[in-house]
Amino acid sequence: MITITEQHISDFKRAGAICLRGLFEPHWLDSLADGVVRNFENPGPYSTVYTKPGEPGGFYDDYCNWQQIDQYRQFLQQSPAAEIAGKLMGSKTARIYHEHVLIKEPGTRQATPWHHDMPYYGVDGDQAVSLWLPLDPVLQEACPEFIAGSHHCAKMYYPKLFLTSKNYGDDIAGFETIPDIDANREAYKILSWKLKPGDCIAFHMRTIHGAPPTTHIKTRRRGFSTRWIGDDARFAVRPWETSPPFPEVKLCHGDSMEHPSFPVLWSA
Repeated sequence: MITITEQHISDFKRAGAICLRGLFEPHWLDSLADGVVRNFENPGPYSTVYTKPGEPGGFYDDYCNWQQIDQYRQFLQQSPAAEIAGKLMGSKTARIYHEHVLIKEPGTRQATPWHHDMPYYGVDGDQAVSLWLPLDPVLQEACPEFIAGSHHCAKMYYPKLFLTSKNYGDDIAGFETIPDIDANREAYKILSWKLKPGDCIAFHMRTIHGAPPTTHIKTRRRGFSTRWIGDDARFAVRPWETSPPFPEVKLCHGDSMEHPSFPVLWSA
């Protein structure tokens, strides 16, 4: 039985990112680790390597494979993740939007650029949360970083290409270039944590976040993210191809997210 307290919910609403300690049993982490091996032995169509040939370390990812990988599917359907997401969102239901595996090997120079996720996605709504579950111990200096309270801002920032850190677009109404946070870090309340296996970070899809290089880290950093949407989520058409693109989804802007690609996996 999981324990999501009123304090967790209040902190999530206020900060947009919280650390949840020890909510996932070791067998889930072991199963996901097996799934990750299977995933990258046979990458999906969206797999990307962000490290250039000859550079140290390795930064790579893949997503939208949960329907093909048993370990991922079992985690989504049977682990506490969906219930955690639903309770934090204050939603009567939790739909899976997609899963996303991101791996940084020791010595990787690439930082994950500051961004927030919602402009990448074909979804709008306030009930929208990601659970970032590390499969390895994570030192605080290697942990993803989050700008506290940034999900309250009404601004939408251009998505950035992880390969180049360039904006997806330019001069598009309703979108701005994200500020240079690293040049002015003292102006922000930046959240990060030392994580043990079984811990996870829950963050709103509008919360600005990034992740540092792992140049001085001796262990890999495998993060298994699950993206969840609630009752108020609506399909959104963006000025660019969304990431993930979901080519099979033919919904119209503003439609409910009722679609076989986004099944309800928890109900209150």
